[in-house]
Amino acid sequence: MNKKIIAISRFREEGVQEQLNNNGVETINADLLNDRELQSLPEAENVLYMAGMKFGTKDNASLTWAMNTYLPGRVAEKYRSSRIVVFSSGNVYPMTSIYQGGVTELQAPEPTGEYAQSVLGRERMFQYFSGLHHTPVLLYRLNFAVDVTYGVLVEIGSAVREHREIDLAMGHFNVIWQGDANEIAIRSLHHCNTPAKILNVTGPETISVRWCAEEFGRLFGEQPLFKNEEQSTSYLNNAAESFKLFGYPRVSLKEMMELLADWMSSGGKKLNKPTHFQERKGKY
Repeated sequence: MNKKIIAISRFREEGVQEQLNNNGVETINADLLNDRELQSLPEAENVLYMAGMKFGTKDNASLTWAMNTYLPGRVAEKYRSSRIVVFSSGNVYPMTSIYQGGVTELQAPEPTGEYAQSVLGRERMFQYFSGLHHTPVLLYRLNFAVDVTYGVLVEIGSAVREHREIDLAMGHFNVIWQGDANEIAIRSLHHCNTPAKILNVTGPETISVRWCAEEFGRLFGEQPLFKNEEQSTSYLNNAAESFKLFGYPRVSLKEMMELLADWMSSGGKKLNKPTHFQERKGKY
């Protein structure tokens, strides 16, 4: 069965639109905040909603709220007859004890800072319109997807190779391989519901930043440098519900780290888009 895939973006990064087109993806260049352009978009049975703003939040709060809270309401109205998987963030939760195994979907949101607050606003808009129009929705709360060019592991590994100090204050984290995260997002279309279903998406481990850096040190033959001490809390998700629905991620933590070490050692490129995973006050 033939399926049409349409990617909608402003495509500001050079080469991305062409790469998608070359792989059979139809692309539409659109500014979603322009209501005329939004309303002109084609209808779709299934929608993966990934639009949002994180980096630069503290310097442009009004745009952050427009992108993360106002726009979702407009999109939810536009695609009221679709199934929608809404990309969200584990940052809507409070930090939790590193000994607890991460927060589950039953934990009430407690966002810190305007970025996390606006992301919760995104969720609330989709929840509201899901109830109003009976639109099947899944809120996909992701904690740190990584590949060889981007993510928390890249940042820690790069710091080890480049002899830069690693901040231990946010001493623990979760990650999932980007390919596994993408697969879960697509398969989540079958689990959209009304009221909207909430799903934590991440890997199974609570990972120590110190251990991770020392493991990269072993792979690179370098001695990691540290500053500050581990705190007793971090942003940590429990993804047991995701594992029940989809099974455990296929790419293990050790595989990710070894792939990444090989990539770095061979001169592979990085996206140079920091995650700011060390941020404890919500200022992105």
